[in-house]
Amino acid sequence: MPAPEIEALSAPGTDFASDPYPVYARLREQGPVHKVRTAASGEVWLIVGHQEARAALTDPRLSNDIRHSSAWEDDGGNAIGLNMVQTDPPHHTRLRKLVAKEFTQGRIEVLAPRIQQTADELLDAMLQQGRADLVEAFALPLPLAVVCELLGVPAADRKTFHDWYAASVSPTDPEAAGAAVQEMTGYLAGLIETKRHAPEEDLLSALVRSMEGGEDQLTTEEMLGMAFLLIVAGHETTANLISSGTLALLRHPGQLAALRADWSLLDGAIEEMLRYDGPVETAAFRFTTEPVEIAGTTIPAGEPVVAVLAAASRDPQRFEAPDVFDIRRDARGHLAFGHGVHHCLGAPLARLEAAIAFRSLLERCPDLALDTEPAELSWRPGLMLRGLHHLPVRFTPAG
Repeated sequence: MPAPEIEALSAPGTDFASDPYPVYARLREQGPVHKVRTAASGEVWLIVGHQEARAALTDPRLSNDIRHSSAWEDDGGNAIGLNMVQTDPPHHTRLRKLVAKEFTQGRIEVLAPRIQQTADELLDAMLQQGRADLVEAFALPLPLAVVCELLGVPAADRKTFHDWYAASVSPTDPEAAGAAVQEMTGYLAGLIETKRHAPEEDLLSALVRSMEGGEDQLTTEEMLGMAFLLIVAGHETTANLISSGTLALLRHPGQLAALRADWSLLDGAIEEMLRYDGPVETAAFRFTTEPVEIAGTTIPAGEPVVAVLAAASRDPQRFEAPDVFDIRRDARGHLAFGHGVHHCLGAPLARLEAAIAFRSLLERCPDLALDTEPAELSWRPGLMLRGLHHLPVRFTPAG
């Protein structure tokens, strides 16, 4: 019997991309493990329970290396280098150690004034209008500017790089995705060469120096993969957090009012945004290296397995009334940043950017409101990243 198509499991008249949570809830009621068919990736095993997903993310029998897939032949030309997401320990451990020693809390904290300045400049421009697409005007350019500055990507190249990235992950246009990957590969190779000859005080220059010698030096392929991963993971996910979090607040005016009345709730509110509608719907694909039993279901060797972070973070076995957005709840234990050795290295930076973004936006836009019906909003397709294409908002123009 063929696996059901997950997009078709939504109730009639509803759209899976817009609201996948009812589908995940129904699957979870039947059990924590299910084989489904997806439009972009074919048949995969979904893990939708919190306890089971958390365990799967630390199970060494579930490999991040696609070469363990029974269907693997090659990358089809749609890969850039070799990065931490695609590797297992000890290779992953080595790569993470190299970037972690540069991606320190101290380096991140130093960025706070620059993040605030960028947020203020974006809001200065946005507030002249009276209405805007919050994704285009604020949620996307803020983290894109921050991560590109951290890595030393010239300001003039940032929008082009994002456009390449957006095309590269399109599940509907493989030809455009392949072309974008080639463009990005060439660009990153040139940028790495520039940093080699004219290093600056940025993270990418520091990583390039690690290519010059030493026991743990990066290869060219690893350097390309690392640069791509840090630039992409450093902006798209945070942009989704800012836009989805803003939408959650606007759709829950009581929660928004409580936050505006007490900014000490901000850190907890961000954790609740991550739990309630986080920016990463599923963890990266894992592949069984041998038959693996999870909650009574045996998954054969070589099969793709996906821990659904969004479903796990709404598991009623872990969170009371999980479909309720409550900024006062203790949301610790959500899996929005993953778990285990692949836990998101950039989580502290994402939290810092979100804190600055939300306070700046809400203080400077006291009458911020949604400028469309929620049902009209369009969400990005595909399982891995969850984010809005656009978020129309209105407010009183400045001055």
